[in-house]
Amino acid sequence: MRILIVAATEGEIAPLVAAKPPLPPGQHLDTLITGVGMVATAAMTARALARTRYDLALNLGVCGSFDPRLHPGRVVHVVSDRIAELGAEDGDAFLTIEELGLPGDPVFVNAHPPDNELLGNLPRVSGITVNTVHGNERSIAALVRRFAPQVESMEGAAFMHACLISDVPFAQVRAVSNLVEARNREAWNLGEAIGHLNRCAQGIIERL
Repeated sequence: MRILIVAATEGEIAPLVAAKPPLPPGQHLDTLITGVGMVATAAMTARALARTRYDLALNLGVCGSFDPRLHPGRVVHVVSDRIAELGAEDGDAFLTIEELGLPGDPVFVNAHPPDNELLGNLPRVSGITVNTVHGNERSIAALVRRFAPQVESMEGAAFMHACLISDVPFAQVRAVSNLVEARNREAWNLGEAIGHLNRCAQGIIERL
C-alpha cells in the first residue's frame, strides 16, 4: 500500500514525520506540503496523484469550529466540504453557484472513506473551505444561516476534489485549533490541536 500524507504546512505534520511510524512490509508513506490555500492544494495534490498511483491519500490539518461541542483539540473526520465563497453578492444577499445556474459543483462528499477502526470512531462533520477565515460576528452568523457548517479550513474541499477526480480513496482529518468567532488568537490552542492530530494520524496509519 502506498499512502500520501497531504498538509498545507510542515508544522501541521511535524510530529508525525519525526515519529517515523513503523510501517508493515509493502507499505510506503510519502508526504506532500502544498502551501496554504485551495488553489495550491488542488494543484499540488492533483499533480502528485497524477505522477504516482496511491492507494490512499490523507489530508491532515487544523480547522476552526462553528460547533461549540467541537472544542479546541478535538479531532474530526470531514466527510463533506463546500467551497463557501463560490457564488455572487446581490446587495446584502449571497447567491450560490447553484442559484446562479452556473455549471460546477461546490460540494464534495467522501461517500466511501477507508475502512479504518480509528477513523470510524472520529466525529463525522461537514466543513467549508474558504480563502479568508472568518473573524467577524456578522459574517459568521450569515454563513451559519446559509450553510450550517461545523468546521472551516482553507484547503479541505480542494484536497477532496483532487482525490475524487483522480479516483483515489481518501480521508480529510483535522483537529480544531479554535472556535470561529471574532478574531481572538489568545483563545487558539494550536499546539494541542497539532499534538492530538498527529497522534490520531499515527494510529490511523498503524491500523491500515
